[in-house]
Amino acid sequence: MILGSTGSVGTQAIDVVLRHKDRFRVVGLAAGGSDINRLVDHIGAVRPAQVAVPRQDTADVLREVLDEQGIPLPTILAGEQAASQLAGMGAHVVLNAITGYAGLEPTLATLNAGSTLALANKESLVVGGELVTSVAVPGQIVPVDSEHSAIAQALRSGTDQEVSRIILTASGGPFRGYTKAQLEQVTVDDALAHPTWDMGRVVTINSSTLINKGLELMEAALLFHVDWDRIQVVVHPQSIVHSMVEFQDGSTIAQCSPPDMRIPIALGLSWPDRLDDVASPCDWSDPSAWTFEPLDDITFPAVELARRVGEIGGTVPAVFNGANEVCVDAFCERKLGFLGIVDTVSAVVEDYVEAHSEFTSSQRPPDTLDDIRAADAWARAAATQSIERIS
Repeated sequence: MILGSTGSVGTQAIDVVLRHKDRFRVVGLAAGGSDINRLVDHIGAVRPAQVAVPRQDTADVLREVLDEQGIPLPTILAGEQAASQLAGMGAHVVLNAITGYAGLEPTLATLNAGSTLALANKESLVVGGELVTSVAVPGQIVPVDSEHSAIAQALRSGTDQEVSRIILTASGGPFRGYTKAQLEQVTVDDALAHPTWDMGRVVTINSSTLINKGLELMEAALLFHVDWDRIQVVVHPQSIVHSMVEFQDGSTIAQCSPPDMRIPIALGLSWPDRLDDVASPCDWSDPSAWTFEPLDDITFPAVELARRVGEIGGTVPAVFNGANEVCVDAFCERKLGFLGIVDTVSAVVEDYVEAHSEFTSSQRPPDTLDDIRAADAWARAAATQSIERIS
């Protein structure tokens, strides 16, 4: 199953599947419905038995277009829970490429059904935290983010006890080397012009603020059970080394490939096996140079904010993510300046922690789905009010 099939990751997953028809049969697709024509193309290409969309009117339009094009109608599920219903049907592998918080319940449905979760929706793991990790059995979650796929590959070179550090690489986004004064003038078009990756709107904006790297930091801690002080972020503008694992003997294992998401997607679908004919490898006869540099935490404070949020844990990561999703929308609607994104997220997090003294208690009970929903709603309301005051 492919959830979020019409987005960047979902579309590339369809490409991987079509190149390997002998290995995969797509039994279900889910999409938000904003690109009906692409969804129709996907249905025609892989002929799923089930399709999920969040609205009944979208389902009606979809049936009409499929009928006009002579494509056999799948069973169409419609409603807010349609993607979760689809995810819980017990497919061998479910690729969750839904964007943002909306992917949480499909992630839980996938894990509860016993399916392997190929996880491209990092937010569901970050906001779900222990609620997600407690449901998953060992090996059930396979990372699809290029950085975490790289780490998973590198970890096959040694035991957990031999790992010294995890090094997450970051391209630095379109504003690497900028000062804060320069960032004050950044436009939406500037932020959407990522130098190496072709991604959807939210992930691209998150990459420009480095919020995305903060989310990936939290994801790495949850996936690989590594202490926070043993995860380092370094800037690697070429995006060829996707991340590294340093071992106790001084060896560092890096996973390298051109910036093509089809490689981690293919691994997510076939893990631990590798597929052939996925993407072109590096050309080692072509002279090139790779550079690494420290992250400018003063100009781009999102990563260290995320580290603090992750260390606090509980529902604070849900607040971090919820506030950010509101801020990204506001920035794209020209209601909030670029620097206001991280500033607002930071202020909302601080207000939440101050208002919830239970986060200082080691006896705090595990969070429930209702707790996470409430924290997300609190964050969205607080961020919206803050933006309205600024406007």
